[in-house]
Amino acid sequence: MSKKIIINGTIITMDVNNLLIKDGAVAFENGEITYVGETPNDLTTYTEVIDVKGDYVIPGLINTHGHASMSLLRGYADDLPLQQWLEEKMWPIEATYTKEHAKWGTNLSIIEMLRTGTTTFVDMYDNMDEVAMAVDKSGIRARLCRGMIGFGSEELRQSKLDEASNFVRNWSNQANGRITTMMSPHSPYTCTPDFIEKIVSRAVELNSPLHIHMSETKAEVELNVKEYGERPVKHLEKLGMFHQPTLVAHAVHVEDWEMDILAEYDVKVSNNIISNLKLASGIAPVPEMLNKGITVSLGTDSSASNNNLDLFEELKQVALLYKGVHNDATLIPAEKALQLATIHGAEAIWLDHQVGSIEVGKQADLVVINTKQAFYQPAHNPISHLVYSGSGRDVKDVYVQGKQVVKNGQCVTIDEEMVIFEVNRLSKQF
Repeated sequence: MSKKIIINGTIITMDVNNLLIKDGAVAFENGEITYVGETPNDLTTYTEVIDVKGDYVIPGLINTHGHASMSLLRGYADDLPLQQWLEEKMWPIEATYTKEHAKWGTNLSIIEMLRTGTTTFVDMYDNMDEVAMAVDKSGIRARLCRGMIGFGSEELRQSKLDEASNFVRNWSNQANGRITTMMSPHSPYTCTPDFIEKIVSRAVELNSPLHIHMSETKAEVELNVKEYGERPVKHLEKLGMFHQPTLVAHAVHVEDWEMDILAEYDVKVSNNIISNLKLASGIAPVPEMLNKGITVSLGTDSSASNNNLDLFEELKQVALLYKGVHNDATLIPAEKALQLATIHGAEAIWLDHQVGSIEVGKQADLVVINTKQAFYQPAHNPISHLVYSGSGRDVKDVYVQGKQVVKNGQCVTIDEEMVIFEVNRLSKQF
């Protein structure tokens, strides 16, 4: 039986005690953490000893909203508002997507995420069997859902609902438990109330959480009021959505009373700060959400709207933007920003019993950061350095469920050269 231990690291646990252990160690066996503390004197019981020589060891980062296959569209259409970007650029070309596009686009995104320290991601798209197979083979962890846009005939909507339901049935807790699932109406403006109610009903039947885009732009909110007489939060509450565990992406344009509703139902939020800025969608009221006890996490959205999947960039942006906007340097300190990307990310997708912190009994999803670089010195405050000085390019080694998936900055479970070749071949078709 393989018993591994990482020694001589600066361990940043992100647990309730938020321990920072210098000259620390993390041991794991069968994918599970068995020891966290100071480096033991006796290492003879371990089959592999990994000396990180002072580098930081952190929980794997958690990206709570994205569309992995859309990496094929990175740089295809930039500097446009959301609706124009979607309707004129994204949706027409996405209509031509095949399983092959989904396969290679997802693999490209997984390489990028693993190499920048993300060990768990949320994905909402179609051709989800391809996404799940890529997750299975790569060793990453994911919560996946077949996103459903409600345009078209009743027959088409029913087909999407059945496909999404079968995906949940077929893939829940697969890949040695690394794949979990959700049901996902795309948004209130692309799904009729009746269709959303059907999806909610099916989610209840399948005991599945829900994921949806919500209140991303002012125009979306105004349209919801015009068509249904309610802002999106109240609209979805009336449709029964929040009675089922729900993760909403964006929540940029939510008023104080709407946040009270989200808090009442324990609705989780994925803040996609860079994508929202780039599309000029606005700035979500994250400090207000946190003050109301809402679980806020970080997502990149797709690399077509971000344009990368480096969660360290989201970390730094969320720690800086609100300080500047509110003229208050105390808002979202570095430690809180890192929580949004780790333990709060795990809470947002109901996996905090498994991941999000370095604790005995949790899964060994671990990231080693190369700190032997000028901008990590002097070592006054490791968490500050991670958030304000670091980037995903500093990731050295990554473990998911105790299996090494990145070694010395290189992904070891996917043929990166082949993936790059294939995505460039496919992109020439656009």
